Amino acid sequence: MRHMRCHTRRAILGLLLVVVVVVAVVFPDGAAAVAAGRCTTSTPGKRYAKCIALPTQGATLAWTYDARNATVDAAFTGSFISPSGWVAWGVNPDAPAMTGARVLAAFSDPSTGALLALPFLLSPDVKLQASPLVSRPLDITLLASSASLLAPARTVRDGASITIAATIRLSPNRTKLHFVWNRGLYVQGYSPTIHPTDASDLASHATVDIVTTATEASPTTSATLQWMHGSLNALSWGLLLPVGAAVARYLRPCASTGPAWFYAHAAMQATGYTLGAAGFALGLVMGSASPGVTYKLHRGLGIAAATAGSLQTLAVFFRPKTTNRYRKYWKSYHHLVGYGCVVVGVVNVFQGFEVMGLGESYWKLGYCMALATLVGGCVALEVNAWVVFCRRQQEEKLMRREVEDVVVKDRAAAF
Repeated sequence: MRHMRCHTRRAILGLLLVVVVVVAVVFPDGAAAVAAGRCTTSTPGKRYAKCIALPTQGATLAWTYDARNATVDAAFTGSFISPSGWVAWGVNPDAPAMTGARVLAAFSDPSTGALLALPFLLSPDVKLQASPLVSRPLDITLLASSASLLAPARTVRDGASITIAATIRLSPNRTKLHFVWNRGLYVQGYSPTIHPTDASDLASHATVDIVTTATEASPTTSATLQWMHGSLNALSWGLLLPVGAAVARYLRPCASTGPAWFYAHAAMQATGYTLGAAGFALGLVMGSASPGVTYKLHRGLGIAAATAGSLQTLAVFFRPKTTNRYRKYWKSYHHLVGYGCVVVGVVNVFQGFEVMGLGESYWKLGYCMALATLVGGCVALEVNAWVVFCRRQQEEKLMRREVEDVVVKDRAAAF
């Protein structure tokens, strides 16, 4: 009977591992980055002299520079990410940054539904979100401004393209301009709310020479590096380490497996930790390459998982022998830190999906399917283990009663 139960456990764990691998293949955690859109000098109402494709959000910028009047006639093209969202573009006289920028924000009028383009000054208080953003006249010479949706869009919706045009008088001989742009999900009244904080959103600014079109964009992490980081961590902290913990939990009681459960557990955990360490190192590289872009929760959970995994690895070299009296304390430590590492790692994988903007993607769905299969199998095995444990306890209790009855009868017969 015990051999049948062990064979059943191994079959279930084998099936879980197959499902995890299949889901990882069907829903890979990587994809090529979308190439930046091509720019055009033509808009529905005007033709411009020069254009560039901006480095993020698929945005473009076209302009005509008049050196005699020191004016630039520009048209920014971006896209909405929600029907109630906003798109903004502008210039910063001092630096390629959001703080201090003078922008035009386009969104639907809450009262009439018409498209608006209102001016905003982004003071340092904007990052603190201490108060709603209020439209105010700009302190630069804005000669004209407008906003229009591009066909086929007739109303603001997710994916609708928009052109924000403006004519600005510049300081004499100043041809390098710091442009900023972004988009958000909601507008409260006439106040745009905070935009998403993905790496591409935080890096939506560039310095452009309007004479030569030379562009100085802020350093951003490549999409390939992001996907490598996400794939390695999802596979290691999110799948291999939990499977390795399940192998030790449910195959160890099977006497028929011998030491095979230990070698399987050690191989799974060693592979998972190695891949996880590589993913963690890529995260450090990405962080150093993106100054000012910080995900505090994701970084904190990653450090906690990497620390716990490293402690587990080091603890293997200090494992007492089975006859050592400190062995039980080592086992308690090993179980506590190991399960903690698994929980933190899985939670951080979900946090990583949000950071990469994949909160509603098929990749997250695939990971959830794999994880749900693993959790479901572990629940079934856990219930089975407790049923077996209770049965053994009942059997041992009956055996003790039978032995006690035999002893009592023998004593009675002796008298």
